[in-house]
Amino acid sequence: MRNDTQLEKKVVIGLDLGTTKICAIAAEVNEDMEIRVLGVGHSPSQGMNKGVITNIGAAVKSIQKAIDECQLKSGVTVEDVYAGIAGHHILGINSDGVVAVNGQTITESDILRVIESARAFNSPDKEILHTLPQEYIVDGQDGVKDPIGMAGKRLQARVHIVLGSITSATNIVQCCNEANLNVVNIVLEPLASSLAVLEEEEKELGVILLDIGGGTTDMVIYKNGSVVYTSVLPIGGNQVTNDISMGLRTPRTEAIRIKHEHGTAMMKLVEEGEIINVCGISGRGERIVDKHILTEVIEARFREIFELIQQNIETSGLGPTCAAGVVLAGGSSLLKGLDFLAEDVLKMPVRIGKPLHISGLDEQINSPMFATSVGLIKYGASTDMESLFLKNANPDNTFPNVIESMKEIIKNFF
Repeated sequence: MRNDTQLEKKVVIGLDLGTTKICAIAAEVNEDMEIRVLGVGHSPSQGMNKGVITNIGAAVKSIQKAIDECQLKSGVTVEDVYAGIAGHHILGINSDGVVAVNGQTITESDILRVIESARAFNSPDKEILHTLPQEYIVDGQDGVKDPIGMAGKRLQARVHIVLGSITSATNIVQCCNEANLNVVNIVLEPLASSLAVLEEEEKELGVILLDIGGGTTDMVIYKNGSVVYTSVLPIGGNQVTNDISMGLRTPRTEAIRIKHEHGTAMMKLVEEGEIINVCGISGRGERIVDKHILTEVIEARFREIFELIQQNIETSGLGPTCAAGVVLAGGSSLLKGLDFLAEDVLKMPVRIGKPLHISGLDEQINSPMFATSVGLIKYGASTDMESLFLKNANPDNTFPNVIESMKEIIKNFF
């Protein structure tokens, strides 16, 4: 048994498994849901490609390095983690469920039954990662957020379901287990990012979250406070790095440096006469290059990425409902002028998203590139404080029990 003092604070660990970096953050959460970051560890990502694990051994080493640094800085022994998942295997769909109400008023049991009804379909190679309620309809009355206690005979639920590859999810758990970690839950990375950087007013008005990582560009669209669309494009900042390496005939490591130090997303933001020094390949000498050449390469690729995003938004049909515009997250969003380029292509207001309403962040962590890690902390912190850090009763079970998962969903999103 634990005393009241032990229950005052908990520690949550978020593990972001990105294409370019592995990041682990430890944060302290009190009973008032105030979150304070204790420590962060990160390492270059190995064994990952476009958000998917491709080499178990290499990925485990990267995870262990990030965890070791996190433990050293935070003074916390890391055992349980909330792990992120991304990749082009992610699929988001909207679904409806309907049930007859058993009693005179709607109870939590009815909620669980109608959500389970909405989840009632089979996919041989995918697992349900999240079931996110959008609204309930009671005897034809729509727009209901919390129907518990209402009178009614027929209950309908509209939900957004996020599916992911069983193989990809299992590989994440296997890597974490080999690094001596227990996966409490697997969380869609752009969903986590949205929890970190979006204001509630934006979610109500309608907003698009774009998490531009190294290997993928992830999208989440909110409407009336709920997730209504998710999508993953298998293209990101790494493609820009490759273009710079090819276009300027320089090694990839040098291309990364040039992008970070001199990268600009729009030609009109570069002044005439600006130059950069570029190292040659295989010992060839350093060259002086007009910065316009670098910017032309970067703008062309990112304009293509935003045009693909625009097509995706048009396919969803939700663009006109997003009055709050677009929020950019992920490491690539730090590129100078990227928000202006996004506005030019998407024809919407755009801002850069940084983690919100969380303390203990130093200047380095208070950045869009750590949005997913902080969002994983917020996701974990929002679950039941009594059971948050209990060891999984069945360590061989990859995903939480369905009923417990449904209770968590109701608490997290309403």
